[in-house]
Amino acid sequence: MPLPATALPAVPRAVAHRGDPYRHRENTLPSLRSALAAGADAVEVDVRLTRDGVPVLLHDPTLRRLWGLERPLAALTLADLRRIEGPAAPLRVPTLAEALALVAAAPPTPAGRPPLLMVDLDDAGPAAAACAEAARCGAADRVVYCGPPSAMLAVRRHAPAAEVSLTWRTPLAPPPSLLADLRPHLLNLPFGLVTPVLVDRARGAGLQVSAWTVDVRRTMARVLRTGVVSLTSNRIGVLRALIDAAAAAGPPG
Repeated sequence: MPLPATALPAVPRAVAHRGDPYRHRENTLPSLRSALAAGADAVEVDVRLTRDGVPVLLHDPTLRRLWGLERPLAALTLADLRRIEGPAAPLRVPTLAEALALVAAAPPTPAGRPPLLMVDLDDAGPAAAACAEAARCGAADRVVYCGPPSAMLAVRRHAPAAEVSLTWRTPLAPPPSLLADLRPHLLNLPFGLVTPVLVDRARGAGLQVSAWTVDVRRTMARVLRTGVVSLTSNRIGVLRALIDAAAAAGPPG
């Protein structure tokens, strides 16, 4: 099932990768705020579960890379995590609920739409909790999901109406049986695979294409010209300016 025509962006969706990571630590509330202030239509975040099942924003399975702690998240409760961080910690691992509240309070995007939170799931494990938290917070319509087949099939079970973007790492088309079961709205591809031919082929199958993760302005422009409806970048300000300039210039010719 393709994304409904009313939901298709008039201009490509500018997605901030883990917030605004060149300015603030990735997957933190300051990073999300910065990305929204820079004009992100959506902010992509990574979600994992604590030992007591609380969905939080963290890309890695451990706290080592970002927080300097040799502790696996899955071994810590949320209370453990808060004790480790300390009450005066200037930054911390936010909960999904905190991220949802921040996005819900943000002003409309440059396109005049409410900003979205794009929840990236590496596997099916956090899907039920993430979908339940979005529903509990009254934010199900502000959340879109991306990830591999197992994760997106789990999302489809727990949130049948959610926008789903199937992360796919090969130019070969997904099996028809997978597309029939998942009914993705978008095919989410590494930018190096995206060509006009592939985008046209996907549209012929009822799919739009999103691409990730582009940080070079010239490459952003090339990928946007292929017809993608969503592009993810660590440099959201650069991407926003490029999309706005292209929209102001109008179609070529």
